[in-house]
Amino acid sequence: MRILFISRAYPPVVGGIENQNYELSVWLGKIADVKIIANKRGRKFLPLFAPYALLYTLWNLQKYDAILIGDGVLSFLSWFVKKISKKPVISVIHGLDVNYGSASLDVWYEKFLIFVYQKLWVKSFLPTLDLFIAVGNETVSVLRGKNIPGEKIAFIPNGIDIEKYKGGFFRTDLEKFLGENLQGKKVIMTSGRLAKRKGAAWFVRNVMPKLADNILYIIAGDGPDKKNIASAIQETGLSHRIKAIGYMGDPVRDMFFHTCDIFVQPNIKVPGDMEGFGISVIEAAYCGIPVIASNLEGLKDAIKNEKNGFLIESGDIDGYVKKINELLDDEKYRKDFGQKARQYVIDHLSWEHVSKIYLKEIERAINKN
Repeated sequence: MRILFISRAYPPVVGGIENQNYELSVWLGKIADVKIIANKRGRKFLPLFAPYALLYTLWNLQKYDAILIGDGVLSFLSWFVKKISKKPVISVIHGLDVNYGSASLDVWYEKFLIFVYQKLWVKSFLPTLDLFIAVGNETVSVLRGKNIPGEKIAFIPNGIDIEKYKGGFFRTDLEKFLGENLQGKKVIMTSGRLAKRKGAAWFVRNVMPKLADNILYIIAGDGPDKKNIASAIQETGLSHRIKAIGYMGDPVRDMFFHTCDIFVQPNIKVPGDMEGFGISVIEAAYCGIPVIASNLEGLKDAIKNEKNGFLIESGDIDGYVKKINELLDDEKYRKDFGQKARQYVIDHLSWEHVSKIYLKEIERAINKN
């Protein structure tokens, strides 16, 4: 099977869509003939990449059985393809690529961009796609709300490359990084892009003050909510127990995932900004540390309660406190569950497994056309 895969968001640029598109292209390429056209220079280069991708696609259509695009922003390609061909065009849908603009914004140019996106992309370009592959069931609901027929929608979770998380780290590595003795202390962490919906600031203000003094909270990542998180730490007076370490590379991430006690993803509801899936939670689960996450949006697809993590209702302060204490008070239970979660990820959420599901859906779209 010959597949043209086009991505507007691709490494070395860092981000959730970038990582997902990269892994998908690599693992799909192991089981199909995949040609990759990717924008590796970020959003500023998109005005040049988009027309190049369009011209390449139209000129080379006859070489491929299907066109796969990395997110809904590229759906304009489908509109043009359908003018001259019946070749199936399939898009991965992450959430904001169909839900962009549902938040109330006051800046005039943002309102204008939302108007254009909703009128052109959501109402004109997206419906021309043959298949929507949603990374979360919340995204499926949004698509149906945009009048996309159910038979054109498939849910496929994101995966992880389990070969990348080698382990071999010790608690002393964590102590060396933090520069303090962790004897008698417990460490919980959050990592990823620091968006408001991730709930790190909420967790600092509401949960950390109710946890024991020997519990440290590590916040790894960078993003627009960084100042809000810093303010929350200052307000609570817990700077000695909360460390915002900024962006961390893969080696540091792996070390944290293998040496911390619990991973938390305390997402909160933010209008117009939804969690498409939540890749960090399954990365942490694979590394054997228990995950506690909000029962919200795409996190409900990444975490299956009591199988590879625990789901707590978003905003439930006491629920988070209770589950954290329950895990930290019983080391055997915590470690046993961590191994159980790891095996679940291997069986259900490795890219080797997920890429095969993608291939079946792409075959379905080709056969239908």
